[in-house]
Amino acid sequence: MTLPRPLTAQQRRATHEAVRSEIDELLGEYTNAQVANILNQRGRRTGAGDAFTTSNVQWVRFSTKFKSLKQRMLDAGWLSPKTACAMLGISRTTLGDRRRAGLVKGRICSDRGDWLYWPPDSLRKDSRHPSTDQPDTSTARDAS
Repeated sequence: MTLPRPLTAQQRRATHEAVRSEIDELLGEYTNAQVANILNQRGRRTGAGDAFTTSNVQWVRFSTKFKSLKQRMLDAGWLSPKTACAMLGISRTTLGDRRRAGLVKGRICSDRGDWLYWPPDSLRKDSRHPSTDQPDTSTARDAS
């Protein structure tokens, strides 16, 4: 008689494939903390049966090589504050002022409060548009 080899502890505690796919999909719009919050609201659990935390989502991202929201936004053409300031010829303070005034589109892209900016039409090389139109008044604290 032949029996299948028992699963290792790591394999028994791994987050289910369906939940990993859901995490990948959510990372296109949300930070790690926001993803954890959404998964908990939906009643999802880690492979160990625990509620999701920011660290759990980050570990799933790392182990499956999923890109963070920030990396996905950079890949889509969003600019770092340093790059946006250089392109516009303004200071970081002025960039923040223009964002709050609605003159520059910005968005929080991490749980640490990092911002990315969508280049103005006059500076953009293509016609792509930001994937989301979330208000720029969010803060990293809104994630939890």
